Amino acid sequence: MKYEIKDEKKELLSEQIKHIDIKTFNAIPLIEAFDHMAFQSRNLANACKIYNTMLADTECSIILCLAGSLVSAGLKNVIVDMIRNNMVDAIVSTGAIVVDQDFFEGLGFKHYRGEVRVDDTKLQKMHIDRIYDTFIDEDDLRICDMTTKKIADELPPRPYSSREFIYEMGRYLEKHGKNPDSFVLEAYKHEIPIFVPAFSDCSAGFGLVFHQHERKNNYVTIDSVKDFRELTELKVKSKQTGLFMIGGGVPKNFVQDTVVAADILGIDAPMHKYAIQLTVADERDGALSGSTLKEANSWGKVDTGYEQMVYSEATITFPLVVSYAYHKGAWKKRKQQKLNQLLK
Repeated sequence: MKYEIKDEKKELLSEQIKHIDIKTFNAIPLIEAFDHMAFQSRNLANACKIYNTMLADTECSIILCLAGSLVSAGLKNVIVDMIRNNMVDAIVSTGAIVVDQDFFEGLGFKHYRGEVRVDDTKLQKMHIDRIYDTFIDEDDLRICDMTTKKIADELPPRPYSSREFIYEMGRYLEKHGKNPDSFVLEAYKHEIPIFVPAFSDCSAGFGLVFHQHERKNNYVTIDSVKDFRELTELKVKSKQTGLFMIGGGVPKNFVQDTVVAADILGIDAPMHKYAIQLTVADERDGALSGSTLKEANSWGKVDTGYEQMVYSEATITFPLVVSYAYHKGAWKKRKQQKLNQLLK
């Protein structure tokens, strides 16, 4: 029976997720056709034009906000290519995308094609975790947990912002990683800060709990207030900012609030000049992830004029927006901002 389960698990984890490559197709003709249509096709075309305008604006710092299961779905290399081609200057993300998914793959582990109509109780017994139609080996994920513990064990015990800790994760991947296609690694190399305001809500949380349990009173902590302060500092030091938001959640609110934080500190910081959001969230229930960018204007967070909501799923829309901008080529004239260096 034990061998049967092992063989079945091997079969279920046999087909790897393949990450889409935006360089291999040119979305410009499709997006230009969408611009003459209606509904979300036209909204998507406008979002593409706004992102390209951000890239062409030499005074704009572009902040990418990530929520949802993006890397596990095959979108990792979209983010990697954005970093390698100077199409983003800072990232704010959920912990799962950064740790359980990207760092996880940087360690050499994989996500696999799965199935929605499956016996989840049986998966649990085989140590297979499911994200909709994607599978992950729980045994590999435990190694990822303990790797974050190892990184924490080797750091001087003090409070760190998530940005500082993720920088150390990038350093670890440079020395010990088994997959060069990692946006944590690329961000480390290009001095692009990554913030995860809810850092314990992911695989790193398990590792840090274990780290603190062993260390008793002499351990690493993650300071979310320091995260907020550092990102606010970047907002203040940037002449203009543009937001590229995938999904919503904590990253969306966190980055928008920097304008209000600066105002409370008595510092004049302009609202985010550009903003696009790719989402399937509904605004009717008043929840934040569905709140429109125009609504954010009432809070003094996002300026109007260059904002666009796109109500469509990110595995479809995200590659199209980035492919359009990549082939338009405005990024070729941008200078690397290396915003991490402003916070050291």
